Amino acid sequence: MRLKPLAGLILLLLGAASLAWPEFSYTKDSHDAKLGPLEFTVKEKETVRIPVWVGLAAVAVGAGLIWRRKD
Repeated sequence: MRLKPLAGLILLLLGAASLAWPEFSYTKDSHDAKLGPLEFTVKEKETVRIPVWVGLAAVAVGAGLIWRRKD
């Protein structure tokens, strides 16, 4: 398989995934504290939103890389 169709397939799949799930969340540790035998950890939940136009652009470019005509 050539590189351009493979990149197109990856872009197509990532674009479709971003349209199906436009946001995702992850948790990161922000603060740790140890007070004697006690340990405290503060975790922050972050949410990332992917704009619809990014997903549509990825699908369009991926499709263009896969199905372009050979001259």
